[in-house]
Amino acid sequence: MNTADILIHNGTILTMDGQNTIIHNGMIVISDSTISYVGKNRKDSITAKKDLDAQGGLILPGLINSHTHAAMSLFRGLADDLPLMEWLQNYIFPVEGKMDADFVRVGTFLACAEMILSGTTTFCDMYLFEEEVARAAKEAGMRAVVGEVIYDFPSPNYGALEKGFIYTEALIERWEKDPLINIAVEPHSLFTCGEELLRKANDLALTKGVPLILHLAETKEEVHEIEKKYRKRPVQYLNDLGLLSSRLIVNHCVHINKPEIELLAENNVCIVHNPESNMKLASGIAPVPDMIAKGITVGLGTDGCASNNNLDLFGEMDMAAKLHKVHNLDPTVMNAQTLVQMATIDGAKVLGLEKITGSLELGKRADLIVIDTHKPHLVPMYNPYSHLVYAVSGNDVKHSIIDGKIVMEDRRLLTLNLEEIIEQSQEKSYRVKEWVKMGKD
Repeated sequence: MNTADILIHNGTILTMDGQNTIIHNGMIVISDSTISYVGKNRKDSITAKKDLDAQGGLILPGLINSHTHAAMSLFRGLADDLPLMEWLQNYIFPVEGKMDADFVRVGTFLACAEMILSGTTTFCDMYLFEEEVARAAKEAGMRAVVGEVIYDFPSPNYGALEKGFIYTEALIERWEKDPLINIAVEPHSLFTCGEELLRKANDLALTKGVPLILHLAETKEEVHEIEKKYRKRPVQYLNDLGLLSSRLIVNHCVHINKPEIELLAENNVCIVHNPESNMKLASGIAPVPDMIAKGITVGLGTDGCASNNNLDLFGEMDMAAKLHKVHNLDPTVMNAQTLVQMATIDGAKVLGLEKITGSLELGKRADLIVIDTHKPHLVPMYNPYSHLVYAVSGNDVKHSIIDGKIVMEDRRLLTLNLEEIIEQSQEKSYRVKEWVKMGKD
């Protein structure tokens, strides 16, 4: 009889492999941190240290939040119902200028707790004091791609711009061999980063073999500013700088036209769609169906809690599907299976992690979640993809496993002290209120 570390059985497996294989009465075996078996139930032939009965629920890859700002969980609800530039310049940038490493640490723990509880196992972060983000994610047991935001003005973390590149390079070297944490080079955007900064960031990403990530064409105002300054649209500007490549990940892309989509597709650039944030800030609707039709790999992100206000990717899938249907007046656009792919295997492809996560296949890292479907709002179930997008919420996630380790069992976090995190987060919120008051006085 074979032995293993973890056995998950008695569930319907959505593998999200190349054939979108679904296995009824399926079983997954985990040995060390990898999947050593995925297929029909043959429980009697396996002895495992831990046995998880899915009780007829759904077993699928852990969700991948391809763009967020984790520590902004502490800014949830801080400045709602405002235009993006006013929101950034009058609220977000001023309070961020007063943050420190401990603030980011607590905010990231809060975000990790929320993400694990709602089915996310991997996230991509762009923010400040990213060493703390990496450490917090590691302690939480989450898989993460993190990068220090770089812009032309001084940072509350590293100070002058040149130190930002030193900080980023040190991050890359320090976390180079970690099984959970990967580092990216992350200039903020075209309206906060000049040509020299962008070229240098690209060179560093190429030299170190890591992703290059930035916000792009999120608002009409941003596009107009770039056109006025450089006499070209954002994507063409990036192309002329030599930044368009399969290593580049761009977030938002709300205001791009068909020639720009063609240019991004030709250069194998990946895009992250953040529908709820774009809706809340009234930035617009990204032409995601057109992107996908051109073969662009598109992942799904929540953005930060200050502009969303949660990190539940199930809600994001539901919103993305309905947003594009009503915008296109076509109920067939962005079907449920497409959205589940965006939140799993396509998210992994965006982040360059598709060889280790994003699908449940032999030899891949064991990143998976179990959905409890024994609930009134999930009965009956005719199509599991439909349920995941239109009926399931983050609260329906029962178990979560990352890199072969159980991080949540029966909705109980095993790697984080939730009560302590909530208490510390409340304390940090008092400081935020003081910062906002100081800014208005």
